[in-house]
Amino acid sequence: MQFDPAIAAQSAFTRAQSRGELKEDLAEAQEAEAAFSASAGEEATAAYHTLQALGLRHPEATAFQEFLIYITWQQVTEQTIPRYFRTGLELCDRYLGRKAAPTTDEQQVRQITELRKSFRAGLGMDQEEPHDYEKDTIKGGD
Repeated sequence: MQFDPAIAAQSAFTRAQSRGELKEDLAEAQEAEAAFSASAGEEATAAYHTLQALGLRHPEATAFQEFLIYITWQQVTEQTIPRYFRTGLELCDRYLGRKAAPTTDEQQVRQITELRKSFRAGLGMDQEEPHDYEKDTIKGGD
C-alpha cells in the first residue's frame, strides 16, 4: 500500500467533522472514534460497529464514508475474518460506484481503489474483475 490507512482515516474523519457531515450524530461518532482509536479487542470492535451504523444513516457523507473504508482495513488487520473483507469491499464498491460528489478527492479515489483490491484479494478474488461476456458477444449475423 502506498499510504497509511490509519492516517488516512484520521484525515477523513477530520474532514467529515469540518464539513458537518454527521449533523446530530457528531458527538456519538466522536465518542465511538475515540474508543476505536484508543482501544483494541471487544471495545474497539463495538466502536467499529457503532461507526458503521452511523455510516448507514449518512450515506451521502463523503468523507465519513472514506473514514469507514479506512477503519474497516484497520479492523481487518485486527481480526482477519471474511466478514470484514466483505464489508470493506461493499463500502468501496458503494463509494466508487456513486456519481462523483463535489467533495470527492482524486487521492481518496485512488487509495480506496487500492484498498478495494486488497479486500478482494483477502476474499480470494485477486484475479481480474469478472469479465463481461455479454458486452463482448457479437450480435447478429455470422
